[in-house]
Amino acid sequence: MSGQWGSPAPYGQQPWQPAPVPTPQSAMRAAHSDRERTVDVLKAAYAEGRLSAAEYEHRMSSAHQAATYGQLASLVADLPAGPMVLPFGAAAPMVPPTFLPPAFPPPPRPSNGLATASAILGGLTLFTLGTTGLPAVITGHIARGQIRRTQEAGDGLAVFGLILGWLSVAGWMLFSLLFLLASSGH
Repeated sequence: MSGQWGSPAPYGQQPWQPAPVPTPQSAMRAAHSDRERTVDVLKAAYAEGRLSAAEYEHRMSSAHQAATYGQLASLVADLPAGPMVLPFGAAAPMVPPTFLPPAFPPPPRPSNGLATASAILGGLTLFTLGTTGLPAVITGHIARGQIRRTQEAGDGLAVFGLILGWLSVAGWMLFSLLFLLASSGH
């Protein structure tokens, strides 16, 4: 008699085994990871003020002793398991702009053209024996006025041109004065 207890089943047939008894999920045995997930939900609920200290301690000890999914589920049944969904029409909490990442860096400010011209003319005073000094001073003052109104970049260039321009003008004035003194003395 093949297929009975103790004898092998014929080829192609499986030996008889008892049918599994359907077990409700709440009666299934819980693992350590299941208890840890429940503990995490309890910690979050305590941190959010949903549980008192005494209730938190009681539920924590019960979670560590729970053997089934049903016991774990009963500990967190009245608590949200994740982020709460806002009811329809409720305003979302506002995040202050300070904590938001910048979308893009602000574009660089354009440089004032007259400031650039002043710096170039001031630099040329060394090669032109100071003849570009007066134009450097004029363009430098105009550029600084425009920069104050338009908030453009280039103030450093304008100041550089002004310094070299004024040094050139002062040099020419000193040269002229010395020339006049030398010519009047003879």
